Amino acid sequence: MTDNDLSDLLNQLNITFKDPKLLQQAFLHRSYLNEVKINMLSNERLEFLGDSVLSLIISYYLYTLRTTDSEGDLTNLRAHIVKTKSLAEAAKKLELGKYLKLSKGEELSGGRNNPQLLANTYEALIGSIFLDQGLEVTKNVVSQTLLPLFEKELKMGPPKDAKSSLQEVVQQRLKESPHYKIMETRGPDHAKQFTVAVYIGGKEMGRGSGNSKQVAEEQAAKSALEKLT
Repeated sequence: MTDNDLSDLLNQLNITFKDPKLLQQAFLHRSYLNEVKINMLSNERLEFLGDSVLSLIISYYLYTLRTTDSEGDLTNLRAHIVKTKSLAEAAKKLELGKYLKLSKGEELSGGRNNPQLLANTYEALIGSIFLDQGLEVTKNVVSQTLLPLFEKELKMGPPKDAKSSLQEVVQQRLKESPHYKIMETRGPDHAKQFTVAVYIGGKEMGRGSGNSKQVAEEQAAKSALEKLT
């Protein structure tokens, strides 16, 4: 991969890299290096760094923007922004998938459009920009490419979780609260799976599963909300 291959991306970001090899590394997937047997580093270390840089940038942005939010609200909003789905969406808008160096197997399995791979690549790109350009330029890139996806949430705060929303709906309509019941627990202690049902007025309204009671309850609440709204 040459710097010219990435010229469109650099033009979008309005950046000139001091070390083009650092940018190229952001697109080297491990599967490609294993296949071609090139002694180079994959993008995984940059991905690790980019994840932390993103968390710092978003945390600072939210801290200064939403001055009355509690720690819990800020944490929820950050988690809503820095997640696989949103990072993959930012990556798609930048067309990062077309620059990825993948093995033939990853290519055939649709790796260029894989949300997890795209999210990882976005993090690796952020890591490379941070190392080459510094924090201020990286903040500008995040502001241009990720934050515009969340204009509503940045103004209104994070969307309520399903359990909170269900509680409000049921309280308004029936003047009572949903009741959650564990229906099944399976798997070893280190990898338990829970199935939870939510009851409203004595009637089961939804079920959910997950690796914790909280996750299973959230899924059950989502199922119930779909029936009630």
